[in-house]
Formats: sequence, structure tokens, C-alpha cells
Amino acid sequence: MIDFTCQGCGRSFSVPDAYAGRSARCKGCGATLSVPHIAAPVNQPAAAHKPGVRFRRLTADAQQITHAFANFPPIQIIHSQGNPPDLYRIAYQVLGLDRGPDGKPIRRNRHEVEIQLTADYPRLAPKCRMLTPIFHPNIDPATICVGDHWTAGERLVDLIIRIGEMIAYQAYNIRSPLDGEAAMWADLHSSELPIDSANLQPPLQSPP
Repeated sequence: MIDFTCQGCGRSFSVPDAYAGRSARCKGCGATLSVPHIAAPVNQPAAAHKPGVRFRRLTADAQQITHAFANFPPIQIIHSQGNPPDLYRIAYQVLGLDRGPDGKPIRRNRHEVEIQLTADYPRLAPKCRMLTPIFHPNIDPATICVGDHWTAGERLVDLIIRIGEMIAYQAYNIRSPLDGEAAMWADLHSSELPIDSANLQPPLQSPP
């Protein structure tokens, strides 16, 4: 139904849609009326249909990660969740340390890490945690300390590589440790580090 009023006397009318555009006479004041056409729905601005900044960033991350680690055995993406993904599980085939039965560090060559991209990503650093045991000054069972170095412009690919470098003791900080015992060990055995000196930068590849 089309609802409209007479401009002369203000009387209200309601007529079927089929009367749109027709002329009639107001029963109240006798003025000639024109039944208005149905207004077309207003299209939403094109910007409203564009994906948000976080969506675009997650999409770019997924593309870069897939490309960088597709054929790189030291770092493999073994699981991702979301479309585009906001949670990754990564396997590292690098030498690192685990805590042995007697409390002393022993070598471990496979490690798994979970990276969660929160609603505040990329403004805030991803939440990173180990899924396998490790002995490292800057890693505890709940947290991998990456926040001090994170900037919103950093690529997720580079963070994944940096975590591998941490596991291998190519990067560590004993000044503000999460694991004091591991920090003391690293300080006393600095001449033995890194545990693994392999280059964890994937070779440059042509874009897909």
C-alpha cells in the first residue's frame, strides 16, 4: 500500500501500489492529487560492502604464509582455523631444548606452536603459546614473549620465523625472562649457543 497526504487539507490516504502515478481528487477539499510512486530502496554505500581492515589483513597473512612455507620443511603450517584464518598451529623442525627428567636441558628437534590472532590484531600482538615442552628464557607453558618487539606493521610470516629463531636460541633475552632457570642456564652456556644455527628464512620464491 502507498500512504500519502493531501497537500491542501492534510487528509491521509492509503491506496494499493497499482495506483502509483495516477491522479485523483481529494474528497476533503477537492484538490487534484497525484499518487506518489514507491520509493526505490536506497543502496548502501559501496564502502559498507567492503571487507574491514582486519579481514583484509588476515587474508594477506594467509596468502603470505601459504606462499612462504609451502615447500620449507623447517617450518610447516599443520592446521589453520577460520576463513580467513585467525588461528594457526605451526610445526618447527629445528633443534631446541626441553627440560629433562633430572631438570637439565635436553635436545628436542620438533616443536609445535599455536598462534591466535585476537580481535585487536594487528594493533596488539598475536597470542602465541607452545604446544610442546621447551626450555627457554622467554617462553613458558602459556606464553611466548613477543610483545616487546611487535608492531602493527610486522608481517605474521616474520613473527613465525622469529619464534623459530627463539626456539633455536638464535634469539633470546635473559634480562627479563619468563623462565629464570633457563635464563641462568643460557647465561652460563652462552658459548654453546645457538642450539641450531640453521637459516630459518625461507628462500625467495616468485609470487604465486
